[in-house]
Amino acid sequence: MSILDSFRLDGRVVVVTGASSGLGVAFARALAEAGADVVLAARRVDKLGDTAELVRAVGRRALVVATDVVDPDQCRALVAAAMAEFGRVDVLVNNAGVGTAVPATRETPDEFRSVVDINLNGSYWTAQACAQVMKPGSSVVNISSILGLTTAGLPQAAYSASKAGVVGLTRDLAQQWGARKGIRVNAIAPGFFASEMTDQYADGYFDAVAPRMILGRTGDPAELAATLVWLASDAAGYVTGQTIAVDGGVTIT
Repeated sequence: MSILDSFRLDGRVVVVTGASSGLGVAFARALAEAGADVVLAARRVDKLGDTAELVRAVGRRALVVATDVVDPDQCRALVAAAMAEFGRVDVLVNNAGVGTAVPATRETPDEFRSVVDINLNGSYWTAQACAQVMKPGSSVVNISSILGLTTAGLPQAAYSASKAGVVGLTRDLAQQWGARKGIRVNAIAPGFFASEMTDQYADGYFDAVAPRMILGRTGDPAELAATLVWLASDAAGYVTGQTIAVDGGVTIT
């Protein structure tokens, strides 16, 4: 196998949660371009149809499954649907997530719990379900955030705590499933990329954090997707338990 061939995902089946919008769409398209068939999961099933068309446009198969990752039963049903359609699950991309910006003295218990339930607990339930059917050589990629590693001037206790939890979860699952199951588990910590979350930022926020962007710009989703394809592929076959910051240098400032 050549070096470039080791980045290919031909014959693989990838489950992507949160695939109805934003980075999830970019991830699904990149994985399909690398050769994978893609199982698309989200609560907003109406929008998943558009993502499925992008996957099919490059000649790969797509399966749409309405899924709320907060519910372990729905996570198991997602995997059952993938197995019924494709007979295998090789890669999981835990991308489903929400963000809030609420001052800590005013955040309600339900607000805090909701963010943690989706971002952290949902990643665990989906990984748990996928690991039941994954074979050696499979890969889990959790989408964390630079806010799990640093701060960025917003009141985001719930989001930051949940994404830091994803980093810890990644390490633990990697050490549990590495030698025993042959499953690699890694995380990506994105910096500032255009998404539904960043659309909610107040005017002037990016100007305030711009000095921390060493490369002088926000990221292109395709750059993040390239890191995902690498971690999902055989090219990253000796990488596990790691959190890769793709942030234009924010976390070194």
